[in-house]
Amino acid sequence: MSILITGGAGYIGSHTDLCLLNEGYDIVVVDNYDNSSPEALRRVMELTGKTFPYYEADACDEEKLAEIMKKHGVDSVIHFAGLKAVGESVRIPLRYYENNLLSTIRLLKAMETVGVKKMIFSSSATVYSADNQVPLTETGKLGCTNPYGWTKYMNEQILRDAAVADKELTVVLLRYFNPVGAHESGRIGEDPSGIPNNLMPYISQTAVGRRDHLTVYGNDYNTHDGTGVRDYIHVMDLARGHVAAVRYADTFKGSDAINLGTGVGYSVLDMVHAFEEANHIKVPYVIGARRPGDIDTVYSNPAKAKEKLGWQAEKTLVDMCRDQWNWQSHNPNGYAK
Repeated sequence: MSILITGGAGYIGSHTDLCLLNEGYDIVVVDNYDNSSPEALRRVMELTGKTFPYYEADACDEEKLAEIMKKHGVDSVIHFAGLKAVGESVRIPLRYYENNLLSTIRLLKAMETVGVKKMIFSSSATVYSADNQVPLTETGKLGCTNPYGWTKYMNEQILRDAAVADKELTVVLLRYFNPVGAHESGRIGEDPSGIPNNLMPYISQTAVGRRDHLTVYGNDYNTHDGTGVRDYIHVMDLARGHVAAVRYADTFKGSDAINLGTGVGYSVLDMVHAFEEANHIKVPYVIGARRPGDIDTVYSNPAKAKEKLGWQAEKTLVDMCRDQWNWQSHNPNGYAK
């Protein structure tokens, strides 16, 4: 039996591919390469010494998904595919709602057709309401400040309802915080299209000379230095969390939401200075206006992940910064040749 990974050529997907292969799982990848590259999959094969089937297809293509799952005897699904930029979602909300909700609905219908009963869903800390106390726990109040977050919120509800209707269906909703870093080899990492929406690739692209400077969006937040505080988690820790979730899905029926984070918050400027110190390189930056939908402080309580998954973050802030630069400095233009 194998695991279907939608969006498996993306940043988190490719690192999860690698961890699953190293743990002895068989995988099948589906990706439309909208914000990813098949080169990432080739490098995963290079790093693991293993091959796997992969398809250029859209996660909204129900018929194709069912065909692939049937052909490869898929037993469970990890669903990464989706649009993921907060700022962009504010500008083009209809595209986000259409793509992110339809892909989940059609994937569920394809699973139902083939008889696949386990899904790990890529959710987000953006499902939590801005008026929660931090650290955020899974029982916190839900509610979003941007369309991207609402698509994750709505997808969670769709999946919970599906699990109520089908008592054999298992859904693990992984609410993760801010993935950063790269595989220690420097062969795979985050390669966003255009100007990065996430902080660390923006920092590293500035450091490598692709950007003149980093723009820090707002310095008037209610934090220790005025810049937004987030829970940054190394992508390899996050990938291990998905492997743990696959194992957990074998032990119960129904749905369960679990935070994946470190439980520690760092500000934007904390991250800039940590990157500079870890890699002995300066990162020029300017202060810009706040982005719509951003809030002051978000970090997790990861206790449930330790209890249910036997998982906790292991990588340090230095690891995150060092591995981010190792990837970017050896791949200044990402996967582009």
